Amino acid sequence: MVSEIFAVSAAWSRAVIEFTAGLDPWVQQAAYLGTDLFLGVFAVLFLAAWWRARSHSSRAVGLALFAPVATVVAYAVSRTVKSFFEQLRPCQAMTDLTTIATCDPIGDWSFPSNHAAIAGAAAAAVVVAWRRFAVVAVVFAVLEAFSRVFVGAHYPHDVTVGLLVGAAVATLASLAMARPMTAVVDRIAATERLRPLVRAEGAEAPAEPASGNTYARS
Repeated sequence: MVSEIFAVSAAWSRAVIEFTAGLDPWVQQAAYLGTDLFLGVFAVLFLAAWWRARSHSSRAVGLALFAPVATVVAYAVSRTVKSFFEQLRPCQAMTDLTTIATCDPIGDWSFPSNHAAIAGAAAAAVVVAWRRFAVVAVVFAVLEAFSRVFVGAHYPHDVTVGLLVGAAVATLASLAMARPMTAVVDRIAATERLRPLVRAEGAEAPAEPASGNTYARS
């Protein structure tokens, strides 16, 4: 079953790489730059989620602030998983083809895709923090994953698993930290100088913690 999936994935990669070889140089260059620049979109989404959350709730702010951390955690997990597999990249295995991306040396393995894991994790963390950004986050995560196949750096199964691993880890990490981060945000909001970081002007101030209750809700 695994070998059959890999055979199909490799065939799709070969078809994509052969297609991209016939594209205009400017299209190839745009794809080469885009495969990294797409990740920058998530930095913008992190900032937007934090800014919007300041007018919503302490929990939303906490999740938005934790989103980059959740993404880093997911990336670390992806790298760990990658170390157990020594799968060649398409550009390393299909030496008869020319890929858009510069081929990494042997030892920089293909499965799963770290780029896709980062994209999946960032998208999931943003969605957990602010669901209204879901469509934009998911679209750019899929675009990032596809771009890795497009430039010849990964197989389709690499990016699919990368997306799933990243999204799963980031979601679990974010939900696990939701309550502690809410408490942290409430404490920050109680400090006048730091309050603008977690509360928009005119937003309701956090309630004082009840006796014996560590976590106050906004």
